[in-house]
Order: sequence, then structure tokens, then C-alpha cells
Amino acid sequence: MSANFYRNALIIGAGQGISASLTRALRGAGMEVVIASRRAGNLESLAAETGAFALSADASNASDVERLFRETDTLIGPPEVVIYNASAYLKGSITSLDPKAVEQAMAVTAMGAFYAVQQAAQRMLPVSKGAILLTGATASLKGFALSAPFAMGKFALRGLAQSAARELMPKGIHVAHFVIDGSVRASNRADPSDASLNPDAIAQTYVDVLCQHRSAWSSEIEIRPWVERF
Repeated sequence: MSANFYRNALIIGAGQGISASLTRALRGAGMEVVIASRRAGNLESLAAETGAFALSADASNASDVERLFRETDTLIGPPEVVIYNASAYLKGSITSLDPKAVEQAMAVTAMGAFYAVQQAAQRMLPVSKGAILLTGATASLKGFALSAPFAMGKFALRGLAQSAARELMPKGIHVAHFVIDGSVRASNRADPSDASLNPDAIAQTYVDVLCQHRSAWSSEIEIRPWVERF
């Protein structure tokens, strides 16, 4: 199987780094791509470079995500690959964090992913084909001090991925969660220490997962620098 088994893709939470590299990789594989963020204007240069379509959407709002999928349907057809890359990082002591800010962070990182998975599944199930890829982090596996909201959101995202995989994979939809266990470089420039992750290399791993035969699908992949002790 090759990546062009899928014809098109929607990337939610697009910007620089991983999502920009993913856009280039998927366009390079011949796929039509829609990239979406809260401010579509920030995506103009990436859209111009790659030929992707840029749309705006508030991932924390269910109706906005539904609208995004409808607009994507019109531009490129129902997305066969949906990548959720949106998250909100909120730092602070548990005793001083604003509960409303925590709710909003959770809404972006976890609830937005649920909205996206739901919309994707509604389109993929009738044709028994599709892939839903969810971007996690080190915080998907362990919560660090002063970053409880991020850990809460990423733990929830991982739980969603596991549940969705068990429900949807037997019906022909590939669901995979990616644990990005390390800092990601701002570009694909070399890091002499090899301590950070090249976003192009991360994107290639996503493409490799899309190419997997269904008899050997991965539901979770951990990505970390090879020099790291763990």
C-alpha cells in the first residue's frame, strides 16, 4: 500500500513544525489537503507554497468543527485522512490556575479531537475507508509539575484514540496515536546534538503509518530522539 491509497486529507491545528511538514509530505504524495487553524491568515504562506487550501476553525467549538468538515467536503470531498494536531498548553500551579482557562485548554486538546473524530467517522464509516491520526506528546504518558491541564488533555486524547481504534479499526478505519516524546525543531535544519526531533522526519513517520497494510496496522507510535535515555 502507498500513501496515495488515500486521495485527500484534513489537518486541524495547522501551523509551523509538524503540521507544515505533514502538509508538504501529503501534497508530495499527490493528495489534496485542507489545513485549518483558528486564524487561516497565518496559513497563507504554507498554502501558497504547497497548494493546500487554508480554512479557519475554532477546534474547541463543535459547530465550528462541523462547519469545517462541510467546507472541506465542498473543496476536496469528504476527507479520507484526518489529522488532529491542535492542543493548548497552559502552565501554572494547581492552586493558582484559572478554572475557566483550564476548561478552554481541555476543550482544544481533548474535546476538539472528539469533535474531529466524530465528524471523520461519520464520513468514513459508510465507505469503510479512512485514517484518523492524533498527535500526542510526552504528556500523553506522564504528567509534569506545573502542566496539569496539558497532561489532562493529552491523557484524554490518548484514551479517545484507544477507544476509537477499538471501535473503528474493525470497520476499515485506521486510527493511530503518535506520542511525540521530545522537543520538535522549528525547521528541518540539522541539530548537532541530535537531541531534538526533525519535523520532516516526524511527518515521514505519519506517512509510513498511512502506508501500512491493514493486516499490520499500528494504533500507537512513540517518536523520540535516538540519543535519549528512557
